[in-house]
Amino acid sequence: MFTLYITDQAKQQLNTLKSDRGLNKRYKAVKKALYLLAENPRHKSLQTHEFTSLKGPKGEKVFEAYAEQATASAYRIFWCYGPDKDQITILAVTKHP
Repeated sequence: MFTLYITDQAKQQLNTLKSDRGLNKRYKAVKKALYLLAENPRHKSLQTHEFTSLKGPKGEKVFEAYAEQATASAYRIFWCYGPDKDQITILAVTKHP
């Protein structure tokens, strides 16, 4: 099991998502995905894969996990391992471009 460290940017994105009543269903999907990510970053429903266009704060590999699928503007979670062992840093929670 991993501990999630959420960056200020990701916290702001989560708070924006949480505060918009029209996005309640999406917020719940993101919360579930974060739970699954902490349990097992390779959980099948997350469809986790490396996102080669970005690097982490210290040059780490960045991964993308799906919070939603087959949905217009589906939400994605961008993350990397670390900085400590058994820790995942959530870099961003955004709509798929």
